[in-house]
Amino acid sequence: MSDKEVSKRQQRKEQVRRKERRSRLLSIGLISLGVLFLAFLFIWPSLRPIGEVATAPEIVYPNPDFNAVGNPDSPIKIEEYADFQCPHCGSFFRNTEKLLMDNYIANGTVYFIFKAVDYLGPASAEAAEAAYCAGDQNKFWEMQGTIFTNQGLEALSDRRLAAYAESVGLNMDEYNDCYNSNKYLDLIAENVANALNAGAEATPSFVMTYEVNGETKTKLIQGAQPYDVFVQEIEAALAEINQ
Repeated sequence: MSDKEVSKRQQRKEQVRRKERRSRLLSIGLISLGVLFLAFLFIWPSLRPIGEVATAPEIVYPNPDFNAVGNPDSPIKIEEYADFQCPHCGSFFRNTEKLLMDNYIANGTVYFIFKAVDYLGPASAEAAEAAYCAGDQNKFWEMQGTIFTNQGLEALSDRRLAAYAESVGLNMDEYNDCYNSNKYLDLIAENVANALNAGAEATPSFVMTYEVNGETKTKLIQGAQPYDVFVQEIEAALAEINQ
């Protein structure tokens, strides 16, 4: 074999080696870009700026006590089972809650309790925990109102809920300790069990109880009914009580 042929063979080998080296470098580069992209997708939600928090409308909550308002000795008790992701629950908050507070709860006719459930998934449970943790600082109703006011503006997340907590003036160290401990998961599960036991398979549902001659009466109101429906049911209950 001549020196010229040997030289050509060496050149071909070198060309193959360079080609293989370029292929390896290209593969490494593509893999690195893929890893960086996946890392970005994972990290971005925690870095993305929180959107503006809309302020809840002013509602006077008479004698607030954790997740209840009004006089515990009122002749009528209404328990609301609601999911913070449920648009109909948000509709009730926007259209009816204030009217009930002003006209039936403030005057001692109705004792009202909000019981959060997580029918629509983990984000509902997290929002419920955030509201109950706010309740530890006597801000349950402000947090409830803020969550519903901002419903649909931005997906619920730990950071978004923390922004709501800060906006209603919570001590954030106390809030974070409570929220991160999952302190209220058992209460939420209990709410779900009680709701289903009462026949409340959708949200919002309202269980109204009152006594007539020592007998406990129960009425289930399902859906975000207009205020007039609540007036009709409450007045009918009062008529029974006073007969």
